[in-house]
Amino acid sequence: MQKERDYVRPPAVAGLFYPAERGELERECMALLERARGDLVTERRKRPFGIISPHAGYTYSGFTAAHGYATLSRGQFKRVIVVSPSHREYFDGISVFSGKAYSTPLGEVAVDSGLREAFMETAGEVAIESRAGHKSEHALEVQLPFLQLQLGEFTLLPIVMGDQKRRYCNTLGEVLAALAKDETTLVVASSDLSHYYDYDTANDMDDVCIDDVARLDPVRLLEDIESRRCEACGGGPIVALMMAARKSGMTKGEILHHCNSGDTTRDKSAVVGYLSAVVS
Repeated sequence: MQKERDYVRPPAVAGLFYPAERGELERECMALLERARGDLVTERRKRPFGIISPHAGYTYSGFTAAHGYATLSRGQFKRVIVVSPSHREYFDGISVFSGKAYSTPLGEVAVDSGLREAFMETAGEVAIESRAGHKSEHALEVQLPFLQLQLGEFTLLPIVMGDQKRRYCNTLGEVLAALAKDETTLVVASSDLSHYYDYDTANDMDDVCIDDVARLDPVRLLEDIESRRCEACGGGPIVALMMAARKSGMTKGEILHHCNSGDTTRDKSAVVGYLSAVVS
């Protein structure tokens, strides 16, 4: 078990979803953040409880993602809980990374072992401590360079949902509410929205999800996803974040940016939707 605890997860999608060279990665992220700050009309002074952020390649969703991360400041958070879906392997339950750290071209981010232990104790049987879902998953990894540049030093709790059934969303929402009570912990829910519809259909579907997020209504979002009125590959992470925020007394989400791949590629025949939102 000690060998497992010493494992550092290497970058899996550097050079594919974002630049593999440190200097190039820094320059691209900082340029995206600077552009996003120009879109944020007023400076946000309230501490974010959580962020909803997309996870495609930076060429497609980086500008949208930068809107959420542009609201953060250096040293603002000591711990970050990132929750993502599993795209490459199915497993039953919620996987908390068992290793020592995640690595990106910007350096290592240490796993918060105390927070991991607290999560495992609180979540009970739905949680597993393993590398399941973490080995090659991009949805969690692509969030880290933005966090590293904006926050500086912080510890990480990487969580991947192998199954996003309603019971797991409810449990995860309860656990996140308990673990993110203090003002030095941030929760990030990683998700894209609709997949491979034409541009107008995608926007109509995404508007349903966006409205649910703005209302901070996790129950309605679950129902809309289950009835296919909208789509979100990370619907479980979003719902869990919204449930935790509700339990912490929040009532609204703030939509910062929404677009889809057609806005970048100009091919509007089959697009993927992206959303950046903040709950505070």
